[in-house]
This record gives sequence, structure tokens and C-alpha cells, in this order.
Amino acid sequence: MGTGGRCGPRPGKGAEGPASAPSCYRCIECNREARELYRDYSHGVLKITICKSCQKPVDKYIEYDPVIILINAILCKAQAYRHILFNTKINIHGKLCVFCLLCEAYLRWWQLQDSSQSTAPDDLIRYTREWDFYRMFAIASLEQTAFFIGIFAFLWLERPRTAKKKPNFFLLLKALLLSSYGKLLLIPAVIWEHDYTPLCLKLIKVFVLTSNSQAIRVTLNINRMVSLLAVLSGSLLESAMVYFFQQVEWDVSSDCAIYKSQDL
Repeated sequence: MGTGGRCGPRPGKGAEGPASAPSCYRCIECNREARELYRDYSHGVLKITICKSCQKPVDKYIEYDPVIILINAILCKAQAYRHILFNTKINIHGKLCVFCLLCEAYLRWWQLQDSSQSTAPDDLIRYTREWDFYRMFAIASLEQTAFFIGIFAFLWLERPRTAKKKPNFFLLLKALLLSSYGKLLLIPAVIWEHDYTPLCLKLIKVFVLTSNSQAIRVTLNINRMVSLLAVLSGSLLESAMVYFFQQVEWDVSSDCAIYKSQDL
């Protein structure tokens, strides 16, 4: 995650870029816009740009190892989130979203197959199991969509009181997708099955929601309470979607028993 920040502007031997250059970076300390992250003087001699507002380095993470940046992101540090969201060029949010949904669908499919027994022929069992996985993927996708819609709806209604300018919802969507990386821990939770697996799943859920809240706070530069309320709104709409799936004629008592036991 840190390699993108190292590819900052290279205005060349101490000279600044043109005055009309757009501000596409952010100070990770005060969130002010910055025109460059560092200057490349000569022979690889780099000098980190100092923010004119807070008098601190615009982005200290450009010198950090990606592993250190990842650890800081796991600790939900706002500076690490600003570095990743504003000062790097990461375009894996779409692929990460699909992979996380696959992990969640696999977990639900695995729990469904583990709790069901059938005497049907082998060909029919294989077909049913494959269809069940696709169905779990569709359900997980709809629930995540409902979660995002709940967040966007709350922030849109709250916007006149919290935002000085129109929020960038595309950037917010990207931030939410990237901050949902905690769902990748669902696979180890299945592999290392134990009696406390339900507790691990709940902790993973809390971690993902905490990361989403921090991503909203950093992206829109709002206070912590508003970001928590936005995540809560998304969770409520997601819970309503889960309740809907429990009421429709989709054989919820067996296929979606995960909702009752694991509360995902």
C-alpha cells in the first residue's frame, strides 16, 4: 500500500510544479490539500514536503514499509487511512469487494452444508450445493448493497449540517470497499474451526464496522459520532434485509439458518 505514495510528483531538482497544478494530495495530519508529497532534487535525494498549515510532513508514510502502513491501518489510525485513500493510487477496491463477498458466501455455504443432510443422488447433491453457493453470494451482495445504501442515505440527509461542500460519494464508496478488507479473515475462521468460531465471527464483524466508520470519518472529514451513526444506519438497513430474507419463501429455516445462529 505504500508503494503508490512513493510515486508522487517529481517537479525536478528543487523546482516546484506549475502554479496551475491541481491539488490532488492531502496532509495526513490536518487533512489540508497539498500539491506534492516530496521533491526529488538529484541522484535520488528526496525531501518530504512540509505542510504549510500544521508544519508537519505532508505524508510521512511514503518512507514507511508497506507492512508498517498495513499495521497502522489495522489499528485504524486516521493518518494511515488518509495516506491510502488520498496519497496512493490503489485500484483494487472492485476486486477486493468481489473477493470479500466470495469469502462471506463460502462461509455461509459451508455452514449450510455442514448443518444439512440429504439422501438424494450424488449428482443432485452436487447441483444443489453449487446453486446454494450462488444463492449465498447473491444474498451477501444484496446485504452489502443495503448496508451502503443505508450509509449514503444517512449522510445525504445529514449533509447540510455536517459538510461544507458536497461529499464525494464515489470516493466514499471506494473507501468503504477498501475498509471492508477485514472480511478476508472469514476464511481463516473456517479453516481453524473451533468451539469459539461464532465469537470470532462477531469480532470480525465489529472490526469491519469499525474500519468502515474510520473510512467515513477520514473521507468526509466529519466527527466520529456522525460516522458511527452512519454505520449504524447501514447496519439497520442490512438487518432489515436479513429479516426480509427470513420472511420470503426461500426455505429460510434451512438455507439461511446462519442468520439465526451467527447473526452475520
